[in-house]
Amino acid sequence: MRTLIFFISLFTFSGCSVSHYLKRELKNSKVLSQQHTGVSVSGLNGKKPLASYQDNKYFTPASNTKLFSFYAGLCALGDSIPGLEYLEWGELLIIRGTGDPSLLHPDLPHSKVFDFLKNRKDQIFFTSSHFENKRFGPGWSWNDYNDYYQPEISSLPVYGNIARFSGEASQNYQVYPGFWKKSMIFDTAASGIEREEFQNRFHHSSLVVPQGLIQDVPVRMSDLLTVQLLGDTLKKEIKPLNIPLDIELNKIYSIPSDSLYTRMMQVSDNMLAEQLMLLYASANGLPLNTEKAIAHAIEHHLSDLPDRPVWRDGSGLSRYNLFTPRTITALLQKIYAKVPRERLFQILATGGKTGTIRNLFKDEPPFIFAKTGSLSNNYCLSGYLATKKGKTLAFSFMNNNFTVPTGEVRKEIERILTGLHQKF
Repeated sequence: MRTLIFFISLFTFSGCSVSHYLKRELKNSKVLSQQHTGVSVSGLNGKKPLASYQDNKYFTPASNTKLFSFYAGLCALGDSIPGLEYLEWGELLIIRGTGDPSLLHPDLPHSKVFDFLKNRKDQIFFTSSHFENKRFGPGWSWNDYNDYYQPEISSLPVYGNIARFSGEASQNYQVYPGFWKKSMIFDTAASGIEREEFQNRFHHSSLVVPQGLIQDVPVRMSDLLTVQLLGDTLKKEIKPLNIPLDIELNKIYSIPSDSLYTRMMQVSDNMLAEQLMLLYASANGLPLNTEKAIAHAIEHHLSDLPDRPVWRDGSGLSRYNLFTPRTITALLQKIYAKVPRERLFQILATGGKTGTIRNLFKDEPPFIFAKTGSLSNNYCLSGYLATKKGKTLAFSFMNNNFTVPTGEVRKEIERILTGLHQKF
């Protein structure tokens, strides 16, 4: 009798059963009927997928791209982020960035780099000769220069490369850092805070930012601005210097790596993802160049994926990125093998609890640990699903070119994946 029950339960969780459920739900879904959809559901052992639907087709992943950047970071970095490289030359200190975004960042832990620079008595020079990126990634919308989700990329970000405006009573406002207070321009035509495209002049109306809210505005970065911001904060002069440092340098470590990963994955922070790929480049002795970092990561860590990724940036802002669902589930298997389960699930957004899926999958205990990906007319969700029968699955549910509201697609994915959780 026990043997019979065992085989019945085995059949209930068979790949055939999961596949039948998935294809039936997709076929009958009115919400998903006029779009491009691809789904892959796999166990964690690298064997044949339990269910698939167009999983060999390429899709625009949006911020699912951050899963690839996350894995690159795991392969290159240890427990702490290398925050600064430096050379002591007599009474001079020459510094260069590693791509680390944590220095004075308003949403990350205090960086040890700040203490190191604050306590130095030397004359400090800053070089960025190893930085080869443009300020934006390929395929980005350059008109979004004023939007919070698109800070510029740089070798040594300061304050997250943003100015943070917060609203207070009586139409007052605060800006962090206060360095930007002098750059405000009253403009009745402005809505909120509007920065000039190529100048750090911030136009604002009388309301500025409503009380209790914040607006993060990317700033136009340069080497000169980097040393000005640092010098203003440290209360010491720092000078720019265009000199290559083709020798072994000392390093200062800044913050725990997981603090960067967690914010990047839970709130889908684009700036952190872009800078993480520069950190990967630095750790592998490459120039700070996203394209070279991606090529290196694919060759050395991702050559065994089912389909070669078309991977162009760290964050997923680029519409040039193209991945297949089965490649993403294969990546999720590699991540799961590298990171202990408890640590991994704390880093990812948790259904009903944290991050970008805190308002979805509200069940106890939580059963979805995943990364969202959103662009106009695109929504993807990839991660891990715990079933009621104790199985953990890797899944990628990719949706492109829909015209219905994104909220309807999210709800439909929630319905289908919740059914998978309950039935299997």
